[in-house]
Amino acid sequence: MPLKSAALFEKMDPFIKSQGADLVKKINAVYFFEVSKAKVETPEVWTVDLKNGNGSIAKGKVGTADATFTMVDDDMIAMAQGKLNPQQAFMQGKMKIKGNMAAATKFTPDLLPKDAKF
Repeated sequence: MPLKSAALFEKMDPFIKSQGADLVKKINAVYFFEVSKAKVETPEVWTVDLKNGNGSIAKGKVGTADATFTMVDDDMIAMAQGKLNPQQAFMQGKMKIKGNMAAATKFTPDLLPKDAKF
């Protein structure tokens, strides 16, 4: 069964295509999202590039990330829906962050589409 987050990342693609140039100026970072059904599973990875060109999103690791977010699918969805605060997720161990913390803090839930169907 595919991850619910897959729909979230698919919805991000047109958003990044339409807002990418502005987001690149504002964010200037590349992110990897490692999402799995459960903590013990091998995660699926998406690259969100808000550093180069007009921005892009891709399945898999593309280039080098400034920050990597690791979390389970349900927590990723809860964060996108505004039900889980990213700071609380990090403090509770629901989200792990590797890399540049300053870059990580620039990726906020308002960059995630609210209308993705799960």
